[in-house]
Amino acid sequence: MNTSMPHEHIVKSYDEEQHHLVEEIVRMGLTAVAQLEAALDVVDRRDDSAARRIVANDESIDAAERRISHDVMLLALRGPMARDLREILAGLRIPADIERIGDYAANVAKRSIALNAAPPMPHTSGLRSLGALAADQVRQALQAYRENDGALALQVRENDAQLDRRYTALFRELLTYMMEDPRNITPCTHLLFMAKNLERIGDHATNIAENVWFLIHGEQPLPPRDKRDDTSTTGAV
Repeated sequence: MNTSMPHEHIVKSYDEEQHHLVEEIVRMGLTAVAQLEAALDVVDRRDDSAARRIVANDESIDAAERRISHDVMLLALRGPMARDLREILAGLRIPADIERIGDYAANVAKRSIALNAAPPMPHTSGLRSLGALAADQVRQALQAYRENDGALALQVRENDAQLDRRYTALFRELLTYMMEDPRNITPCTHLLFMAKNLERIGDHATNIAENVWFLIHGEQPLPPRDKRDDTSTTGAV
């Protein structure tokens, strides 16, 4: 009689549940990315009704986080080992970051409604470029999580400096535009808040990447990285 069978069955069952959980988290993340890209699209199209739908859809991401957190806690009760404990922590932290990404995407859509009260702005193309970079960062972070890819996670973390530089350039451009004509102050303020939301999405993508590193390497220190948000040196409040 093979007495190892029950243990093997338990381990296999746990592994299957963990794999399912990772796929659920990645699916939640891709939904948030789709929300972000839809928000950027409504900024270009100046579509208030579509923007309102995006804001309303944020609840589905919130609900996914609550469901995943519940499933993670059920898995935690299965008596995991050290690696499994890191998976549990990642399973709680990463959905929390995705939920915030969804919030920021909804904020972009919400601001677009206010922005539409003003004439079209040329800087929305810069916002779209920044948003596309942020969306790519999130996608790559999710890929690193799904594939257990520490090298890709580090690359996501390094690439955040490029997003920060793009954000800083747009920030300064908008400030200049505001100073040239006071009528630009209100729409540019909305764009500044939207750009900041996109920069924060990049930060949450970095958080996901760092949790992937922790999942793979435990407490091994991360290498230092460049951080390039220079807006605090522009003299703006």
